[in-house]
Amino acid sequence: MTNAYHHTAESWKKHEHGYGSAQWQRMLEWRAGPSFVRVDRPLRLDRARALGYKAKQGVVVVRARVRRGGLRKQRFVQGRVPSKMGVNKITMRQNTQSIAEVRVSKHFPNLEVLNSYWVGEDGKHHYYEVILLDPYHPSIESDKDLGWITQANARNRVLRGKTSAGQKHRGLRYRGKGSEHTRPSVRKSSRRDKDKLIWGKKEAAKQHKL
Repeated sequence: MTNAYHHTAESWKKHEHGYGSAQWQRMLEWRAGPSFVRVDRPLRLDRARALGYKAKQGVVVVRARVRRGGLRKQRFVQGRVPSKMGVNKITMRQNTQSIAEVRVSKHFPNLEVLNSYWVGEDGKHHYYEVILLDPYHPSIESDKDLGWITQANARNRVLRGKTSAGQKHRGLRYRGKGSEHTRPSVRKSSRRDKDKLIWGKKEAAKQHKL
């Protein structure tokens, strides 16, 4: 990070979240507003610049709101002990940041998602600012840092888990034993990701004992 944005980053880390603070006021406005709001400038300029944001034509920043928490699962009517109902602590395979990026991309179909970052949360929602690029804008096509978004292999990159949040829920952040079948993707390796690989070994052991 450059020294120009070091002060911005440090002030964001130390900002207050309590009653009456600036962040508290933002939560009131964001909670009452729509799920997707186009903003004039990033709230965290240091983070946006680190992810490729530039204040130029063809670059758009949208704030997205996504519900937080686990999946809403219905309880079984038939008899089961609570620990075997599979209701609590059931989470999605895709993280909320990636969900926000996908929803924003569908809300703005003519733009491509570059990246996103966290800007706040309350008891019910997570809030992210998503950076989008217009691949058909001349200023983006001629940009030496952002021009790659105009290539054909960058189309719908957020739907294929190519962003940072997408790579995280695909398991590409983890390196070591058990991650051999997550690269280049789970489908490429016949969906033999880490969880199913371990489960397959257990089933094979049971068959061997029989």
